[in-house]
Amino acid sequence: MYRTHNCGELRLKNLDQQVTLSGWVQKSRNKGFMLWIDLRDRFGVSQLIFDEHRSSKELFEKAKKLGREFVIQVKGSVIERTSKNPNIATGEIEILVSELTVLNESLTPPFTIEDKTDGGEELRMKYRYLDIRRNSIKEKLIFRHKVSSEIRNYLTALDFIDVETPYLIKSTPEGARDFVVPSRMNQGEFYALPQSPQTFKQLLMVGGIDKYFQIVKCFRDEDLRADRQPEFTQIDCEMSFVNQEDILNTFEGLVRHLLSSIKNINVDDFPRMTYDQAMSKYGCDKPDIRFGMELGNLNEVSKHKEFNVFNSSELVVGIAVPNGNTFTRKQIDNYTNWVKRPQIGAKGLVYARCNDDGSFKSSVDKFYDQEDLGKWANITGAVKGDLIFILSGEVSQVRAQISALRLEVAENLDLRKSDEFAPLWVTDFPLLEWDAESQKYHAMHHPFTSPKLDQLDLLEKSPEKVKANAYDLVLNGNEIGGGSIRIHDKKIQALMFKHLGFSETEAKEQFGFLMNAFEYGAPPHGGIALGLDRLVAILHGEESIKDYIAFPKNNSGKDVMIDAPSKLDDVQLNELSLKLKSSK
Repeated sequence: MYRTHNCGELRLKNLDQQVTLSGWVQKSRNKGFMLWIDLRDRFGVSQLIFDEHRSSKELFEKAKKLGREFVIQVKGSVIERTSKNPNIATGEIEILVSELTVLNESLTPPFTIEDKTDGGEELRMKYRYLDIRRNSIKEKLIFRHKVSSEIRNYLTALDFIDVETPYLIKSTPEGARDFVVPSRMNQGEFYALPQSPQTFKQLLMVGGIDKYFQIVKCFRDEDLRADRQPEFTQIDCEMSFVNQEDILNTFEGLVRHLLSSIKNINVDDFPRMTYDQAMSKYGCDKPDIRFGMELGNLNEVSKHKEFNVFNSSELVVGIAVPNGNTFTRKQIDNYTNWVKRPQIGAKGLVYARCNDDGSFKSSVDKFYDQEDLGKWANITGAVKGDLIFILSGEVSQVRAQISALRLEVAENLDLRKSDEFAPLWVTDFPLLEWDAESQKYHAMHHPFTSPKLDQLDLLEKSPEKVKANAYDLVLNGNEIGGGSIRIHDKKIQALMFKHLGFSETEAKEQFGFLMNAFEYGAPPHGGIALGLDRLVAILHGEESIKDYIAFPKNNSGKDVMIDAPSKLDDVQLNELSLKLKSSK
C-alpha cells in the first residue's frame, strides 16, 4: 500500500495516527535544524516535518536532497502544527516523518507547478502532463467531469439510452471539411472522421431507440480561430415522436438542472426570440442578453440630410452606451480605431453625446440638428449621460460590426459578468443561405433539417424566405447547442437535396443509406447537440475552452507535446497507396 490517506484529508481528529502518504514534492523550506516539505497529490497538500532532534541523521540528510516534483512516499505520525495555515484544509496538522522512500526522481520542471506559473502557453502545452499538476488546470478537468456526470445522470433518468456510433464513416458534405483516413485493406478508398453522428442518430430513431444520447468526439478540418479545436466533444441527442417544443423543454430542463446543481443558480423559463429578431436587435444570432444596448435602426431619421455616408448606406444603426458621456475624446478615438481594424472592417464611427442638460453634441453636428439627435436617442433608448455609437454600411456587414462593438464596450464596462447566466433560445432560422462563391444555396444547419411545412411552396420561387424548424441554445453570447426537427419523409428529403444542388445520382451516392431507411417507417424525430467544452467553460466562468480539455491543440491545430500531425514514412505511404506531391 502506497498510502493510507491522501494529502488533502488529514485533520486534527487524526492526531497521533500513523499514516502513509505519497505524492509530489511541491516545495521545501530548510531552516538548518528543521525542514518542511509540502507534499502534493490530486486531493491537496500536506506539510511534512523533519528536524535534527526527532528525525534520524540519515533521514534528515535524505530529506534535504529532495528536489521539486520528486515522487516520494512517507510514513509518520500526525501532529498539531504550531504555526497553522488557514488557507489550506490540512493547515492545522503536519506529518512528523519517520520513513522516507523516493519512488522517482524528477528533473527540474521547465516552469513552476503553481497556480501563478512562470510558463507561457506554448511551453505549458509542450509539457501538458506537468501543467495538469497545477491546481488551476486540475480543478477545471474535475469540474468537466462533474458536469459530464450530471448530464449523464439527468438524461438517463429521462430514459435516454447512451449508444456509441462509429468513428470511421463515409465522407459526407456537412459544412466543414472532413478529416479523412486512408484504408489499407481497401486500396484507394477513405474513411472520414465524423463531424457529428448526425445520420447515425437518425438511423437509431428509425431503429426504434426513441431517445438517444452520446457524449462524443467530433472532428472538423476547418480554419482555426483562437478558441476553436479540430476535435471537440458534443452532447449529442435525438428523440422520436416529438415536436420542437418537446425538445426545447427537455434541454432547457437540462441546462436549468446544471445551473441549479452545479452553480446553485435558479433560472426562470428561457426567453425565446426568432433569428430575425436576434439579428435586428443584436446584430447576431447568438446575442448576449446580460445587458441592454439593443440596436436601433436609424435609417428613417438619418437619411434626410446631406450626409452622404448615411444616405448611401443600406443600414444605419446605433447603440446607446450607458453613462458613456463620461468617455473622453481619446476613449472614443480608441473605439473608432478598434472598429477600423481589419477584423471588424468598419470605415468609421459616428457618435452623439447625451448631455445632462438634455442637449446633444455629435461628431456630425454639421448635418444634424438637436431634433434629429433627439430622435436618435429615442430609437436607441439613450438617456441623459449616455453616448450613442453609430455605424453604417451593408446590412450583413454593419450588423456584425455593431454587434462586435457592442460586446467590446460591454466587456470594457464590466457588463459581461462571469457569475451571471442568461440563456435563451433562438428559433426560426433560415433554411438556406446563399453562397456567392459557389453560386448556390447551402443548408444553414445541415441537409436533414426540416423546413416549415407550410412554406414548402416557397422553395421553388423564394427559397431564401423559407424558415427551418431549427433552434440554437445561447448562453452569455455563446452558442452552446443547436438542433432541429429532422426530415423523416423521403419525398421532402429528396426535394431538399434538389434545392441544395444535388442530382439524384449524387444524393443517392452520398445519402442513399438514409433515404433507404426512410422507406421502412421513419418516425417523426428531432434532436440537438450541445458543445460540452464550451458549456463547461462558461459554467465555470470562462470563455476559453483550452484548459477544460486534457490535451488540447494549439492555434495551428498542432499537438506540440506529441508533435502531431506528423509525416508518415515511405513504408506506411506505400501500404496505403499514397504518394505525396513534391514541393517545389
